[in-house]
Amino acid sequence: MEPDELRRYHEAVATFRALSSIPSRPGEAGAEPPEPGAAAPAPGADLLVPDALGFLLGRWRLHRRLVDHAARCSGTFSGMAQFAPSGSPLDAGRVGVPELTYREEGELRFGGHRGPASRSLVYRGRPDGTADVFFADGRDFYHLDPRSGAWRAEHPCAADHYAVAGRVLRSGELEERWRVRGPDKDYEIRTTLVRG
Repeated sequence: MEPDELRRYHEAVATFRALSSIPSRPGEAGAEPPEPGAAAPAPGADLLVPDALGFLLGRWRLHRRLVDHAARCSGTFSGMAQFAPSGSPLDAGRVGVPELTYREEGELRFGGHRGPASRSLVYRGRPDGTADVFFADGRDFYHLDPRSGAWRAEHPCAADHYAVAGRVLRSGELEERWRVRGPDKDYEIRTTLVRG
């Protein structure tokens, strides 16, 4: 990987260590990246998620693909993810607030780069079954509402805009699609998580 490509990647994923997405297959329903303010795709009623943290708790296999349109390169990330009861600093003084720490580890292949990568997030539950997602350092990320089996959220970050659409594909499998745009960013990310 050229130094400029690697620099662009690391700058683009400063808030995501090891992101990537699977490009949409032609004709795939709901395959387009989310646009800001668009409604979430509607899965079947059998895929309802009344409790975000209860659904996410445990180990997941993950595959992610990143397509960087600005740098004209793509990559993959494959590994394992774990949602576990939290002991994060965000817990301090929050007795009775359920919280999970998300940790993923695996191998990133991006352009000519290949190596280990990881990231961590914190998911804090709300009484209505939704969750607020935070970066590991405590900064707000987005609000997750998977109760209908599908969700959309946005995260403004200075001049950049992150939009996500997620859905439960079947029991024990979900996907998230991110679209990131900004003055120096233009990439898509698709992540598939399968319980296991």
